[in-house]
Amino acid sequence: MRKQQNYQWNTLSLGTCYYPEHWDKNMWEEDLERMLAHGIKTIRIGEFAWSKVEPREGEFTFEFFDEFLKVVAKTDMNVIFGTPTATPPAWLTEKYPEVLNCRMDGVKFRHGMRRHYNYNSPVYQKLCKRIVEKFGEHYAKHPSVIGWQIDNEINCEVDEFYSESDTLAFRKFLKEKYGTLDALNQAWGSVFWNQEYTRWEEIYVPRITIHNSTNPHQTLDYIRFVSDSAVKFCKMQSDILRKYVKKGDFITTNGMFQNLDNHRLTDEALDVYTYDSYPNFAYCLCEDPKHSKNLNDRRWSDKLTEVRSICPHFGIMEQQSGANGWNTRMEAPAPKPGQMMLWAMQSIAHGADYVSFFRWRTCTFGTEIYWHGILDYDNRDNRKLAEVKKIYERVQAIEETAGAKNQAAFAMIKDYSNIWDAQVDVWHRRLTWSSEEEIFIASQLNHTPMDYLYLLENTEVEELLKYKVLIYPHGLILSEKKAALLKEYVAKGGCLILGARTGQKDENGKCVMTPMPGLLSEISGSDVKEFTFVGPADENVMMDWNGNMLETGIFNDILEPVGTHANVLAKYAGNYYKGSPVLIENTYGEGKVLHFGGTFTRENVKAFLDYTGVVETYRDVVEVPEECEITVKEKNHKMYIFVLNYSDQKQEIWMKKPAKDMDTKEQAEGKISLGAYETKVYEIL
Repeated sequence: MRKQQNYQWNTLSLGTCYYPEHWDKNMWEEDLERMLAHGIKTIRIGEFAWSKVEPREGEFTFEFFDEFLKVVAKTDMNVIFGTPTATPPAWLTEKYPEVLNCRMDGVKFRHGMRRHYNYNSPVYQKLCKRIVEKFGEHYAKHPSVIGWQIDNEINCEVDEFYSESDTLAFRKFLKEKYGTLDALNQAWGSVFWNQEYTRWEEIYVPRITIHNSTNPHQTLDYIRFVSDSAVKFCKMQSDILRKYVKKGDFITTNGMFQNLDNHRLTDEALDVYTYDSYPNFAYCLCEDPKHSKNLNDRRWSDKLTEVRSICPHFGIMEQQSGANGWNTRMEAPAPKPGQMMLWAMQSIAHGADYVSFFRWRTCTFGTEIYWHGILDYDNRDNRKLAEVKKIYERVQAIEETAGAKNQAAFAMIKDYSNIWDAQVDVWHRRLTWSSEEEIFIASQLNHTPMDYLYLLENTEVEELLKYKVLIYPHGLILSEKKAALLKEYVAKGGCLILGARTGQKDENGKCVMTPMPGLLSEISGSDVKEFTFVGPADENVMMDWNGNMLETGIFNDILEPVGTHANVLAKYAGNYYKGSPVLIENTYGEGKVLHFGGTFTRENVKAFLDYTGVVETYRDVVEVPEECEITVKEKNHKMYIFVLNYSDQKQEIWMKKPAKDMDTKEQAEGKISLGAYETKVYEIL
């Protein structure tokens, strides 16, 4: 069982990201007072300001932030201080080029951007320890400082590391994991293409090869190594800060990025997790939002749901407030009137109790001159600032929902081995990425709230039993421990839905020589006899489920029932395997398993949710059109319904039970009209 999070906001609150080093000192006090007047009570500072404290190696000055904090102390503003390790200064990278990260071909990433360092350089670790110690020792005691952000966006920009320091650290990682080269060669299948290793010095992080095809088992271990390195780098900093933080203050970092076990990161290094939410990416000029099938900005609810699996009550360190883009890449339009409120409420609806807008004012210089903040270059009041004030009024009106627990009708199972294997294995990736998106879209369009449930080393069956239905889309990699956990869940009454390719591999990513679904065959009552991608020349392969014709997706396992409790629910209606089983139900203990031989689509997921009795769980409370999302929260035996209209058109909802409008405090029932991008929060009476 995972430990409880160490810190939780006890009220809903707003913040913004502020960079005093970017602005004239004469603007500081006016900026802070202006923020407070619009409901912003917390600022994040310092995460890119190493040189303000250590302008030259070993020369420390605290004058700049001391002066700024004196101004802060005159106000009621709170401060989250960032450690500045995401952007090592020029003197450091010039004198110690070994701290720089490299491309796979060994070419160093030079100074001039950000996140150009590697986690494993002993020199960089030493200098980071020292600057974090100086920051914590000097600033943590300040009464305005309430929290700390470690680094900035761990594994953002780049999540692969190929420096000499990384190779040395990778060898150490592998020695600790395998002990002997014989064990490593066996795990990696190194006999293939004559890759056997006879000395540890022969092993490197992945390097350039023909077609850039590396040993998949080595690469899977390499991703685990990158995650391990990032977690240790973050923990190194949090261990230092804990010597200085005041009682009641917190340590966090802002995620969520790839090649990183964010659950382990949170458990080992953080008090609370924060996320950077930019729904406007859905409208980048490279996209086609008018013809998108992935729900555009509403898709960020998927990411927020995943953040909630890491930390049930999280914060947003950077919330979309303006158009976004750099001078070198990324172009997106300004949020339309109402979308700032919509996106802030999207975050709160999914578990955020703190929302901090990026940024206070758009920077007038540097790479992010087009990453707009609340205020534009001219510094005048604008509609975005007015909308922040409305968001603050909304936050006050729904304050009692702080800390409320999100409710879900079902959960999708994930685990890091399969996430990382899908990055290595393009066959795995096509299945997983397609099915996971479609499961989320189905939950949204059918107003059936979902959770993500990660299978971790310390996951216990009680966490699974919270859900009547679990979907494990494509668990190619299975372990004895995960299989045992799933068996216990089903035996105790759970309903487990499996997709194609289940049980194909072991934890090293090697294919097992047993029939799929491998370690879950005992509970699935099924055997995979054959399998194939649905080719470009094939028609969509349908299945006949009691006369209901549904697509079976992009990959098909041809199944056969095994045992007396297995029942064929549906058969393929096309291709050379027409008439063969595609969906088998098997009872096991008090529960059941549905083994589906295809990949998931929004249509067949709806059928699964309907069959298992969880579709539209809250239809007796509220009915809404597809253009709207609902989330449900509970606290102190009260139920709260959040309704969010992502459309630029008016939408009608139907409150079927008496409810209190949290804004007006008036009773609401029957047909209610929501304007473009409008959101509502109701307490069900």
